[in-house]
Amino acid sequence: MSPRLSIVIVSFNTRADLERCLDSLFAAPPSVPHEIVVVDNASQDGSPDAVRTRWPSVQVIQQAANVGFSAANNAGIRASTGELILLLNSDCTVPAGAVDALIAQLIASPQAAVAGPRLVDGAGRTEVSFGSMISPLVELRQKWTVGLYERRVGWMERRVTRATSQEQYVDWVSGAALLAYRADLEAVGLIDERFFLYTEDVDLCAAIRARGRRILFTPSATITHLRGRSRATLPAASNAAYRRSHLAFYEKHHPRWAPVLRAYLWLRGQL
Repeated sequence: MSPRLSIVIVSFNTRADLERCLDSLFAAPPSVPHEIVVVDNASQDGSPDAVRTRWPSVQVIQQAANVGFSAANNAGIRASTGELILLLNSDCTVPAGAVDALIAQLIASPQAAVAGPRLVDGAGRTEVSFGSMISPLVELRQKWTVGLYERRVGWMERRVTRATSQEQYVDWVSGAALLAYRADLEAVGLIDERFFLYTEDVDLCAAIRARGRRILFTPSATITHLRGRSRATLPAASNAAYRRSHLAFYEKHHPRWAPVLRAYLWLRGQL
């Protein structure tokens, strides 16, 4: 039976996390026919061999170099066949029924091309995993929100809890766990590979919204996301990649602000 769902997992030196992710998927697999594709970005921790040994049904694509998160996801999408694509970070674990619930909510929302679940950390604390289209003002507001929430300021905790408990259409959902129709991904040319790491999810959702389709956040599905595990292996390189992607995003979406951002990064010694 051909798969209806393709789960694409990009991995870079996160063998233990990747194994936990696959363990969760195989312990309680989605009920729909599905395939799993792991794209490895030239890891040095034996990840590809570990996957081939423990889960021979998983397709492994082994890149010769670290081509970045966007390009690796695109390679996985192109190698897969499902009409639905779940982009899933290797540092996620998936509880029983979560993928089925996410699919059900996407199908129940005909205007939606993308659905994102509620993300929680290892302690069950909700992550701010959706938002408005990035702009200078929105970024300031988002950083302020996340900063207060992470410091456990009471009124902000209540505000975030309320927002993440409501199904709603949003401008973007996190690429850590993003379900989309293949047709919509292909219609926008997949993920823009100028974004090596970070902001690729916001850009992808913007491209899909530009075609008149919508982005759904649903708390009906919850997935655990441990965040930043690949980044922790090479923090300096990851920070540099973030700055490049951030600047590329402004050059594409807010070109008048791009020189301001570039000057700001230069003054801080980050270019």
